[in-house]
Amino acid sequence: MRVRVTHCGVCHSDLSLADGVFPAATPIVLGHEAAGIVDAVGSDVQGLAAGDHVVLTPLPPCGTCYWCVRGEPGVCVNAQNIATNTFPDGSTGLSRHGDVVYRGVGLGGFGEYVLTTATGAVRVDPDVPLDVVCVIGCAVQTGVGAALNTARVEPGATVLVMGLGGVGLSIVQGARVAGASRIIVADPVVARRAVAQRFGATDLVDPTAEDVASRAFELTGIGVDYAFDAVGRAALVQAGLAACRNGGTTVAVGAAPMEDAITVAPAALFTLSEKKLLGCALGSCNSVREVPRFLALWRAGRLDLEGLITARRPLAEVNQAMDDLRASRGIRTVLQL
Repeated sequence: MRVRVTHCGVCHSDLSLADGVFPAATPIVLGHEAAGIVDAVGSDVQGLAAGDHVVLTPLPPCGTCYWCVRGEPGVCVNAQNIATNTFPDGSTGLSRHGDVVYRGVGLGGFGEYVLTTATGAVRVDPDVPLDVVCVIGCAVQTGVGAALNTARVEPGATVLVMGLGGVGLSIVQGARVAGASRIIVADPVVARRAVAQRFGATDLVDPTAEDVASRAFELTGIGVDYAFDAVGRAALVQAGLAACRNGGTTVAVGAAPMEDAITVAPAALFTLSEKKLLGCALGSCNSVREVPRFLALWRAGRLDLEGLITARRPLAEVNQAMDDLRASRGIRTVLQL
């Protein structure tokens, strides 16, 4: 189907591609946290029609591969689209002067129109503000999904979230929705810690002034049940492993630079402690299921989407939005196309 994009959030993964942290073929249209209105559908598309309002996802679940049928949509065969910036068959549906143009992070949402498959767009009611719910596409699916689906945080659990951008703050909200009893957050930006407290964080840590793992042990006595790296740094994954109790779980949510390597040492102690280390792609979400669920939580007042958005800009100011990300100004900028 073809979708006319109305709004797209600017994510740190877009910045990583723009700055060359993640190598990618060019030219490429970035943007993957988008919403819009269906413009046209192919003959085999069912359940959607021109004029429908939709939230787009960078990882459309195929529903039939080895992983999908086992309830592991985050590693669906379509997940390769995020790395290749193409459709599974290698095409993109985009070209410029005869040259292939790539679909950034599996979507290309900074374009006025995108092509996607039938499960790549999830219909929403016409009264839903697309400039708000577009953040479900990446930040909310990734963050809330990391807590509810990947880690499966249970009521009464203790949680540590390192990094409080759009994804990290969504993890905080997911942990709150799950019923966590203690949500410890760490970020060097004071304003982001304050927002996290409003979203449900119980304890705020300045990582430039305190050792995060030591503080987690002081607050819990034994270490946290779950630790999340929402930045994408091997050092934070290792800090999460140190902050976890024996038997606890660390989840690597942020996309780390290619050269980063996670060191687990001493290996014998890791074995004996029964700690667990999990990867997380788009919050292990099946978007067809999760977008409606997160919308329902938002309508019920249990998820704050508006609070994640700190700036709105026209598409022409995309470079200023990237500069805001580099400087850690605000949380999420939404572009209006």
